[in-house]
Amino acid sequence: MKPSKYSVQIQALSSKSVFTAKESRSIGIPSRMLSYFCSKGWIERIGRGIYKTKSADFGHDFEWEDLAFTAKSIHNGIICLISALCYYELTDEFMREFWIAIPHSTTAQGRENTRIVRMRNITLGQTTVKLDNLKLKIFDRERTIVDAFRYLDKEMALKALQSYLKTNKKEKPNITKLTKYAKKFKIDLSPYILAFTL
Repeated sequence: MKPSKYSVQIQALSSKSVFTAKESRSIGIPSRMLSYFCSKGWIERIGRGIYKTKSADFGHDFEWEDLAFTAKSIHNGIICLISALCYYELTDEFMREFWIAIPHSTTAQGRENTRIVRMRNITLGQTTVKLDNLKLKIFDRERTIVDAFRYLDKEMALKALQSYLKTNKKEKPNITKLTKYAKKFKIDLSPYILAFTL
């Protein structure tokens, strides 16, 4: 790459698999320069306001690439519901579209194969996961289970809860946290938890 006044900033971005226009502006690269870098083949525009460095290589086994790009391109977007259930392996449902939560008071431009869900409380149970070099916002397992009862059909929610309650060495169920979240959203999971844990 020919040296430029933005060489240091570009080098910083090259450590990321993908980055947003907002992130580039925050380190001093004007938006107009992104078009220039694309024309030179140094970066690639993969969505509205989201770019990939040419050195980024997710590999063929990175099945979450499209979800990661979509979630990263939506301001304040959080992976939720069926997408989160799939990530946590709490459902057999095939992820036919990406489920992304946003604050209730905001809007987001539509994305292909994406279901935008506006929620009033997006802080409860919000966490981050790392996919390749990307840090993505996602609701934790407990919030995802509670949301399944709020937004999805009961059969799917019950199957997810049953899978969650199966103890494993990697991640044991946190029933205290689960019931706390459920109470916050005025949902009584006690009968189901009792039935599945007897």
